Amino acid sequence: MKLSLSTLGCPGWSWNEIFATAKDLGMNGIEVRGVANEMFAPAISVFNQGKRMETLERIEKSGMQLSMLTSGACLGGADSDKYMQEAKAYIDFAEIVKSPYVRVMVSSVPQPTGKEDLAQTRELYAQLCAYAEGKEVKVLIETNGALANSQALAQMMRTIHSPSSGVLWDIHHPYRFYHETPKETYENLKDWICYLHVKDSVMKDGQVEYRMMGYGDVPVFDTLKILHEGGYDGYISLEWVKRWCPDLQEPGIVFAHYATYMRYLLNQLD
Repeated sequence: MKLSLSTLGCPGWSWNEIFATAKDLGMNGIEVRGVANEMFAPAISVFNQGKRMETLERIEKSGMQLSMLTSGACLGGADSDKYMQEAKAYIDFAEIVKSPYVRVMVSSVPQPTGKEDLAQTRELYAQLCAYAEGKEVKVLIETNGALANSQALAQMMRTIHSPSSGVLWDIHHPYRFYHETPKETYENLKDWICYLHVKDSVMKDGQVEYRMMGYGDVPVFDTLKILHEGGYDGYISLEWVKRWCPDLQEPGIVFAHYATYMRYLLNQLD
């Protein structure tokens, strides 16, 4: 399995700081979810036409890749036209920068709201997968919101007949919001899992409190063991949500701990 980290965890960092840290920590990939004040990946300054070639060459020489472009496109509610435009722009840009995956979601919040329109989500997701065909880009729908229920997501995925479809398994949300075991989630989604988001947390006074990896109760090792036994060799990416929760620990500490901790767990699988 390959390690990546999301730029969501370091909102105050420049691209050079992100790149240097990922390289020093031996990451295989960098997941792009905003750099500094720019959230829209195609508009990030180091990816504009004047700097793009240099940036991509630098990434390639390092042995890393842009593991995913993580859009904010939400398919299960209002403003669907805006989100479809965003998702298509990300798909086009992913083809240019040779990133294999683009993330979309049913809603903007991790927990289910009861307001997600799953029929609309299915229709728009199918359209995006069709749009991505032939571009060497997969559109991954995340286990968040109502689709953190892996049975509901599997039911939808069985109706999507596209080589450009796949699932981003955020291991936190099905466990935390639907009390699923890793085995339950994996058995429901194993045919489509292409990418992993990891994060850890505990429940405190009825609220999610995010913790560094290993300091919460999310069954991370059990998840890795099941994936290993199933032959998964894709990305594991830390989604440290500091951009949305600024009081969380600083990225320099969190990223270094993540790299050490995940390698320790992965070594237990051999």
